Amino acid sequence: MFEISETLKKIPPYLFVEIDKKKKNLIAKGEDIIDFGVGDPDLPTPSNIIEAMKKAVENPKFHRYPFGKGTKEFRKAIADFYKKNYDVDIDYENEICVLIGSKEGIAHFPLCFLNPGDISLIPEPGYPVYHIGTLIAGGQSYFLPLKKENNFLPQIEKIPEEIVKKAKILYLNYPNNPTGTFADYDFLKEAINFCKKNRIILIYDAAYSEIYFEKRPVNIFSINGAKDVVIEFNSLSKTYNMTGWRIGWACGNSFLISALAKIKENIDSGTFEAIQYAGLEALTGSQESVVKIREIYKRRRDFFASGLKELGFDFDLPAGTFYFWVKIENNSINFVDFLLENGKIVATPGVGFGPSGEGYVRFSLTIDEQKIKEAIIRMKKIWGK
Repeated sequence: MFEISETLKKIPPYLFVEIDKKKKNLIAKGEDIIDFGVGDPDLPTPSNIIEAMKKAVENPKFHRYPFGKGTKEFRKAIADFYKKNYDVDIDYENEICVLIGSKEGIAHFPLCFLNPGDISLIPEPGYPVYHIGTLIAGGQSYFLPLKKENNFLPQIEKIPEEIVKKAKILYLNYPNNPTGTFADYDFLKEAINFCKKNRIILIYDAAYSEIYFEKRPVNIFSINGAKDVVIEFNSLSKTYNMTGWRIGWACGNSFLISALAKIKENIDSGTFEAIQYAGLEALTGSQESVVKIREIYKRRRDFFASGLKELGFDFDLPAGTFYFWVKIENNSINFVDFLLENGKIVATPGVGFGPSGEGYVRFSLTIDEQKIKEAIIRMKKIWGK
């Protein structure tokens, strides 16, 4: 009776939703599932943030439309966070826009600058929303393979000149989902210079910036000239276990921020101010919970790495995020189905993040160590180790 749009026809099923459906079907049948699938922290939101939220929701001033780029207090806290942690100056009045989660902002941003026929340069394997946001805006995606031999960095210098001429946006994401790798200073400087030379916007997805282990990742705004072309998207989701709260921000070039704010004014009415108040507590309160969260993920990382080595898997120890990007010998979808059928273990097929992800599987360490231990036991039984 009704015909869906050509745009919607182009959009594939969202990878993590499909995995969640399979998992729920098995749980409904009474199966004991160990879930390494979606990157959704299993740890609770820190109590000081919850208490701030309780206080905020009782305040009638937060019950009205939260129009604009976000409360002054929260935007100032974001700017102070960058200054304290990275010695980077961000103008909270003109260079920050609060979001309903960074995913929302990343999806909406291409509507500001892409016209039909314009190209987004998108790393793959990568977060599917980069491509989906480009499609919705009427643009085209040109994919940049991330290969182990290049340290999972895109080879920007190899992009054909005819593609560069049509490109309007370059996406980068470090610490990287799904590979867990960092981008070093020299690569980021090269990317900034490339974008400045070719009048391309650099979207920097830094949602995992605070999930690191041996060393802190480079902040892109610490590089001279970054604000000329960069808009960074960040979030409280991973740092403070607030995925369900839906709060994040964009910061950087003031013109890019103002364009995003204009789009959002016409699509949504802003982020609930009570959540912004809780976000203020997250950024300005004690950071002890963040340190503990990193310690927990590091223990899980090291424990899982030990088990994978015993099983003979090939992988690089992730420098950040809570993901393992594991090399396999066969088709990633078949491997994941085999693991689910025989071990009742959920993982994510690498090909779901892009063609270069084939031959890999992603494991998300958002389960406790006891379940990780049980998963290793089940995998050893599968492969007779």
